[in-house]
Amino acid sequence: SSNIKKYRTLRGLSQRQLASKLTLMGVNIYDSDITRMESHSVFVRDYEQIAICKVLNITLEQLFEDTAKYFD
Repeated sequence: SSNIKKYRTLRGLSQRQLASKLTLMGVNIYDSDITRMESHSVFVRDYEQIAICKVLNITLEQLFEDTAKYFD
């Protein structure tokens, strides 16, 4: 989601750095996957969402803030 990019950049992480941190947590994601997640072109699985929240130190609510517009 665009919130992944928002919080990733706020934390000063590149897509590759985020992918590396997720891989260390056992979630095998490539930086190209991060690109697709941020552009809404791939489904983000629940375990990936949880790991992303842990790495970025955010809540699931923050991950999904302002996303209702995609369902209107």
